[in-house]
Amino acid sequence: MTTTAPPAARTLAALTAHHAHHRPEHPAIRCADRVLTYAQLHHHSGLVARALRAAGLRPGARVAYLGKESEHYYETLFGCARAGAVLVPVNWRLTGPEVHHILEDSGSEVLLVEDALAGVLDRLPTPYRGMVVRLGDGGEYTRWKNGAAVSVPGAPTGETPPAVDGDAAPEPSADPDAPVAQLYTSGTTGLPKGVVLAHRSFFAIKDAMARADVHWIDPRPEDVALVGIPGFHVGGLWWAAQNLDAGATLLVLPAFSPGEAVEGIREHGVTTACVVPAMLRMIANHPGVTPDDFSTLRKVVYGGSPISETLLEESIALLGCEFAQIYGLTETGNTAICLPPEDHLPGRRRPRAAGRPYPGVRVRVIDDSGAPLPTGEVGEVCLATPAHMLEYFNLPERTAETLRDGWIHTGDAGYLDEDGYLHIQDRIKDAVIVAGENVYPAEVEDALESHPGVAEAVVVGTPDERWGEAVHAFVVAAPGERPAPRDLHRHLVGRLASFKLPARYEFIDSVPRNPSGKILRRRLRDPFWAGTDRKVN
Repeated sequence: MTTTAPPAARTLAALTAHHAHHRPEHPAIRCADRVLTYAQLHHHSGLVARALRAAGLRPGARVAYLGKESEHYYETLFGCARAGAVLVPVNWRLTGPEVHHILEDSGSEVLLVEDALAGVLDRLPTPYRGMVVRLGDGGEYTRWKNGAAVSVPGAPTGETPPAVDGDAAPEPSADPDAPVAQLYTSGTTGLPKGVVLAHRSFFAIKDAMARADVHWIDPRPEDVALVGIPGFHVGGLWWAAQNLDAGATLLVLPAFSPGEAVEGIREHGVTTACVVPAMLRMIANHPGVTPDDFSTLRKVVYGGSPISETLLEESIALLGCEFAQIYGLTETGNTAICLPPEDHLPGRRRPRAAGRPYPGVRVRVIDDSGAPLPTGEVGEVCLATPAHMLEYFNLPERTAETLRDGWIHTGDAGYLDEDGYLHIQDRIKDAVIVAGENVYPAEVEDALESHPGVAEAVVVGTPDERWGEAVHAFVVAAPGERPAPRDLHRHLVGRLASFKLPARYEFIDSVPRNPSGKILRRRLRDPFWAGTDRKVN
């Protein structure tokens, strides 16, 4: 199946208008037993856009979304795009203080919150000062009227709204450089930072591949695409945008579970999926699965953390389709490097490589002085991509550190081989990746050191067969104290999301430091990785 080419104005707002006009009845989103057509998606997002404007929001205003994956999320995303607002998706697994930081830092004027998660508002350190819109469950979506939120039944499946213009929604900006999303990513030196992405971040790589006739990632109008990565991660948001741009159908799971993923693939004839390696392992280990369950799959895109050779081979054998690995950061607009399907074939497999740059993307590896390093030498990986972020929100100095002359300084250590493939060896910024979730030591260390029995804490990542890495906490007890690990765990619950909690606590007499006082984190971390090729898993 083919459809009319996407519009020249590469914005999320233009995307829904295009498909609502050219293929209004085609399913855009499937979630549970609900289906939203492209006409309905455009219509509902227009209602959201009108409501945002009616509530007094100006272009550039931030709108936070706290909810599991559903059609509501995409109605809100495209509603923000059409109103010129910026969506701030919030990880629903975060605690009250973590959510509070994102709401306060972003200055979000409106918060859309799923009914089942609204209790987090009672756990904020101070009350939220913006407008709260509650999202109903099932086939309901939220419509504003005169500034008040009213939950009304959604249009029945298959019904085309009377006006595909979204009831005269505001005219969207045609500027691909306008901000449209602000995703929060932690850092090694403090609280999470808001990465501001423009419309172009979701189209630049796809368009560059099309111009170069490269098909590493190739969403098609007839595809049914499983969104395995949640939309508060850039990978999930990017994957959804790629497929909706193509006119495909998204299969959206409220939260990933292997059973629901396998059932959804079978029932709806899923053809493509985007997942993290931990999800592949859960699918492979799900009771009773056979290759027949995945007969409709043609391609799996994976990333978020490195994959073991064993898991990759098992997944290829089970799923029986093409595989493509992607590497990038929120700051690069997600993927900038790809290990394409042909490099997964027997005899050509490059299991240790992250991949090579897409058309239009440049990569270089530099030393501490910023000078480029020759082939095979390890240094900091820098990426120049047309999809790069606009800024860290309200952090000009941090922006200037990361984005210099069009180059994103990733903080990852790696090297380029003689064929131009990038290999990632370690993380300069010390992040720990647990099942695709970034955990940053400073945040966990700060929470641990708020316990009266802890004088100092140092957090590192250690190999974990199931999740890729585990959080390991080294603790120096306060004088006269010796808190039990269970006490430390209880102290962190409620302060940190569950995936950030240490899997093990190890007491040490003192933290190793160099003469200038800097923590020698690798001295603590490296013994766990002895005998491995990479210090990431």
